Formats: sequence, C-alpha cells, structure tokens
Amino acid sequence: MSHSPAFTAARPRVDWVDVAKGFCIVMVVMMHSVLGVEKAAGETGFMTYVVAFARPFRMPDFFLISGLFLALVIDRDWRTYLDRKAVHFLYFYVLWLLIQGAFKWPGLALSDGPGAVGEQFLLALVEPFGTLWFIYILPIFFVFAKLVRRVPPALVLGFAAALEIAPIHTGWTIPDEFCARLVYVLLGWYGAPYIFALAEKARAHAGLAVVGLVVWALVNGAAVFGGVSELPVISLALGLVGAAAVVTLAALLTGTVAGEPLRYAGERSIAVYLAFFLPMAATRTLLLKLGVIPDIGWISVIVTVVAVTAPLALEWLVRRTGWGRFLFERPAAFHIDRPRSDRRAQPAE
Repeated sequence: MSHSPAFTAARPRVDWVDVAKGFCIVMVVMMHSVLGVEKAAGETGFMTYVVAFARPFRMPDFFLISGLFLALVIDRDWRTYLDRKAVHFLYFYVLWLLIQGAFKWPGLALSDGPGAVGEQFLLALVEPFGTLWFIYILPIFFVFAKLVRRVPPALVLGFAAALEIAPIHTGWTIPDEFCARLVYVLLGWYGAPYIFALAEKARAHAGLAVVGLVVWALVNGAAVFGGVSELPVISLALGLVGAAAVVTLAALLTGTVAGEPLRYAGERSIAVYLAFFLPMAATRTLLLKLGVIPDIGWISVIVTVVAVTAPLALEWLVRRTGWGRFLFERPAAFHIDRPRSDRRAQPAE
C-alpha cells in the first residue's frame, strides 16, 4: 500500500475520493431533508424514491471511504492515534451537540425545567444526538481497528460480515450501527489498494465502467423496489457492490464540470455533516408555512440544496475571515498528542 502514489505525502488529497465523499454527503443530507419534509407535511413526494434507491449504498460507501486511509496511521503510538482518531471527533461531537442543543433545549427547559436539559445532555453522551451519530461512532470504529490490527484480516472481516448479516437490532444506535457498518470500514482499510485500482481501471475503461453502472443501477433498483434489499446477505451484497459503484462513478466524474462541486463538497464533507441540520430545519419550516410550492418533492429538493450549500458558505466565510474557526478546526488546546507549544489547529477533515 505504501507504494501507491495515492498514499504519498506529496498528494495529501485524492480527487476521486473527495468526489465520492461529496456524492455520499449529498445523499445523506438528501435523506434527512426528504424524510423531514415528508414527515412534517404528512405526505410523500417523488424524492422519496431517490432516497429509497440510495439506501443500500449511501452509508456503506461513506464508511468504506472513512477507512480508506487507515493504513497510514494505524501503527502510530496510541496517544497520537487517539488524538487524531478519537479526541478529534469527540471535540466536534460535543461542540455541535451544544450548538444544536441551544436551538432545541430552551423549549424543553421552559416546559420540563433545567434538569431535563441536563438529562438530555447526559443521554446524548450515550445515545448520539440526532444527525451527529456518524461523528460519534467513527472513533469507535477506529479504536476497534487499532485493537485488531495484528489479527488476520480474514478473521476480522468474517466477524464483521457476520454482524452485518445477523442483523442486530437493539434499539440503541451505537451497537446497531456498529454491527451494520463495521465491515465497510474494514474493507476500506484492508482493501484500499484494490479500491484505488478499481478507480484507475474505471477511468482507463470509461465505456465499460458506464455499462457496469447501468447494470448495477437496474439491479439495485429492482432489489429496493422489489422489497428484498434489506434481507440478510442481499443487504451486504448490495452495500459492497453499491460502494464499488460509487467509487467507479466518482472516478469517472473526477475532472469534469459535474464532478467539481462534488469534489469541493467532499473535501469539506465533515463541515457539511456538522452544520446541515440547522439550515435544513429552517428552510423546511419556512417553505411549508409559506405554502408557495405545492409539490412536496420540489420542496425536498430545495431543502436539500440549501442544507448542503449553507454549511459550505459558512465554512468559506470562516476560512476567509478567521472568525469562528473553532467550528470547523479543532483548537490546539484540545490536542493530547504533543507538547502544547507544538500544537496547531486541526481541520474537521
């Protein structure tokens, strides 16, 4: 893996990876936007079919990409590793928990008293708060990977695949999502050379790659709308093939006009994930109250666009002005890996 050009220090980012991340973050925001609009309106629109189509591969690819560069850091000492792969995400989880809570908890305090707010905060340390569960669970996956790095990959992958196939539903987000998503993080880690090779071959054989994507889309759609996509084994198969399809699509889009916005969003995907909730909720409420757009599907589209672009605009403003950098960069004071005098802010990415 160390000999792959994608892993050299001279190339800190890989464009197709950012395109894939951008595609996935748009799909994730779209899901929350569409489901939120439909729940608030009490009816469904055409976007519900897009969300359903993306369900088998939306989060699998996101977690696969999350594990793609683990080999670069997995052998670092525990203190450095925990700083980069646990404390880093813990900082952003707690920060944005407080930010989102500032909008939700005042009403709770008025109705049930300040003690209820404290209970909600403590509960959020065990059961992830709303859309922030992805930030919460990433450190758990990374610590698990560090613990099993000496175990034969076949055994670890077999264990993870069995957890996904089970499936396990406890009603608690963390164990449920851990069991459902672990295999994809591990595949990103163990299979990184093959994933990069797939992207290179997709670009070298674009015509064949497009045919493959069409076949995949037909099979994925048939499984989803045929009601079998969430069955054991089929779910895992669709997740794996779907993740490969997103990698292929990202490779084809890289360097194109259509791919550039996705690359830009993917490079800042964590910033989008952290901040999309508030503009999403505000836009949804405003459009539904105004009633100027009668079609639920188009309301969902507008909410999705605003929910993606507003965080990007905020991140750009913070980067240009330097104000509020703590929103998307972890301050030096929250590092544990080196002497305070040597610490620098670390971006959310």
